[in-house]
Amino acid sequence: MKYLIAALALFAGPAVAQEAIDCGWESSAWNIAEPWEENTQTFANGDVRISKLDVGEPAFGGFYLLVLSPPYGELGERQCRVLTFPETSGFGGIDFDQLEAAYDPSVGLMFTVPVQVFVGPDAVGPQPALLRFSLNQATGDIAPRLQLGG
Repeated sequence: MKYLIAALALFAGPAVAQEAIDCGWESSAWNIAEPWEENTQTFANGDVRISKLDVGEPAFGGFYLLVLSPPYGELGERQCRVLTFPETSGFGGIDFDQLEAAYDPSVGLMFTVPVQVFVGPDAVGPQPALLRFSLNQATGDIAPRLQLGG
């Protein structure tokens, strides 16, 4: 029952669609936020790594989340995805030390992390939100959702 509630909570509330894009320039190792040991975590016996990326600019969207996970490619490499808001920019901030993870066999790994976003062209400051995403290691599917109001 606990897992069912967690799975339902993952997709409950007013949410905005997010994207998990293929790794590109923003996923470069030099963009892992310093200090590395505080901005990267592993899960599933080290098969899954989540890292906070800081590309510096733009100030309203310079942060991303890097997801390295199964399935593995022909050469043994993990898939590489970046979570972004929206595709053209990142988040205004990510409270990586608040990253939480859970597991539900019917959904996969489920993550929640507080973020800040700039919503609309008239935004005067960042808005709090919760980024929730599930990861199916068998298929590689990542389903991100943003819940405004955090």
